[in-house]
Amino acid sequence: MANKTLFASLRDALIPQTDTVNSENAPAYALAPKQALAQYAATGCFGRTFYATAGEQLANVLELCEAVDPEFVARVAIYSRTRSFMKDMPALLCAWLSARDSRLHERAFTRVIDNARMLRTYVQILRSGVVGRKSLGSAPKRLVREWLASRGEDALFCSSAGQSPSLSDIVKMVHPKPAGPAREAFYGYMIGRSYDANALPKLVMQFEQFKAAKKDADEALEVPALEVPAMEVPNVPFTLLSALPLAPKDWENIAKNASWQTTRMNLNTFARHGVFETRALADLIAARLRDAGEIQRARVFPYQLLAAYQNTDAAVPQEVRDALQDAMELAIANVPAIPGHIVVCPDVSGSMRSPVTGYRPGSTTGVRCVDVAALVAASVLRKNPSASVLPFEEAVVPVDLNSRDSVMTNAGRLASIGGGGTNCSAPVRLLNERKANADLVLFVSDNESWVDQGRGRGTALLAEWSEFRQRNPKARLVCLDVQPNQTTQAVERADILNIGGFSDQVFEVIAAFASGQLEADYWIARIEALEV
Repeated sequence: MANKTLFASLRDALIPQTDTVNSENAPAYALAPKQALAQYAATGCFGRTFYATAGEQLANVLELCEAVDPEFVARVAIYSRTRSFMKDMPALLCAWLSARDSRLHERAFTRVIDNARMLRTYVQILRSGVVGRKSLGSAPKRLVREWLASRGEDALFCSSAGQSPSLSDIVKMVHPKPAGPAREAFYGYMIGRSYDANALPKLVMQFEQFKAAKKDADEALEVPALEVPAMEVPNVPFTLLSALPLAPKDWENIAKNASWQTTRMNLNTFARHGVFETRALADLIAARLRDAGEIQRARVFPYQLLAAYQNTDAAVPQEVRDALQDAMELAIANVPAIPGHIVVCPDVSGSMRSPVTGYRPGSTTGVRCVDVAALVAASVLRKNPSASVLPFEEAVVPVDLNSRDSVMTNAGRLASIGGGGTNCSAPVRLLNERKANADLVLFVSDNESWVDQGRGRGTALLAEWSEFRQRNPKARLVCLDVQPNQTTQAVERADILNIGGFSDQVFEVIAAFASGQLEADYWIARIEALEV
């Protein structure tokens, strides 16, 4: 019989030596600057995570931007916004380009700054000085003016909610030239200067008339003899109306006209104001939530649907809650049916209990990293009924899942277990002990493994993976990271892909890599293939 100790040593010698430590001071592999920047761009939300403060994330991103060429930064900004659906990170990268390369900045701006919220974030970042300038400057001002000019008065008015800076503040900063009487009146109205009220856009007039009627109605409560005629609620966003004294009929009209995202985020508010007492409205809202076209246009994260489902009050009708489950099934349409056997390993350790977008004063999400990991695992199981799910913390945690159950149900079961230390090698070690076979092993984790440190020249995960590959020479490993960092437990190579993010778009990358159509480092190659 061959000397097992000798041949084990030879196998270990082929495992690359770790070159850094992770946040738990355990051995790890450093991501290359391009990989690390892409990782931050797909997962970073500038909130305090389990392992890093918002300031540390910002410093790391700016340092990584300096370590790569500006063209790659532009591509990452575009990818982060258009494929990963991020907000603050692409705005930061676009602002960074404004002080480095005016050509790339302009091209990125037109694709990244695609709504008023992104514009306000971009301007806020520029004025903060973190990217090397404290004012907008001539080129950014011109781009902002062009952005304003490209949108009609109704669209600008409907997107005018929000502060620090407000859209009115931005108009004051860039001094746009009105293209006609309506735009001149609108800008005057926006910034509090004199304007011709008769030239205002019709929608703004309707809003002001409605607001005045609500004020009169408030006064009428004190003077019962005073009658105020009812007015139709103007078709403007919920955020522009919520501060007004609205009647039940007003709330019904708001619910009728609400966007898909507004509907998802305000189901409990609608319930409190009696919207669902009208059966026809409940049916309308349920139909809106499960509308495939609306879901696609809203660019919704699957985890946002999970959050909405988990947080709905009992007053929200069951048919509306069921519509959220239907929406989830549509939102994970990109999850592939992958040939062969798949093993999904969601991390359910203690660090995964932190909010997926970080702790942010006043806006911390209730969705945790473990919820996202569980959701990915449940989604893969839904499309691949023969897949195995091995949740892990210090060891693999047994769980009974049924592929025919809804994604919501299985995600809830997975997220309710675990809580210990992180041991990324545990699932693959179990597969080796069972002499199991698989074509794809997918990890969803923060990759901060420490329980299994100090077991050879490489990480324990890579050692176990090398043994697994001896039995499964065509197997591939994907490490999906849901938190911004610069290390991994499995160094990139032909059979290993490191990727970050929590939008459904990552499934497309995973499927292509698993099927052998694309080689390692494809995620970076995909970003670099974007035209700027």
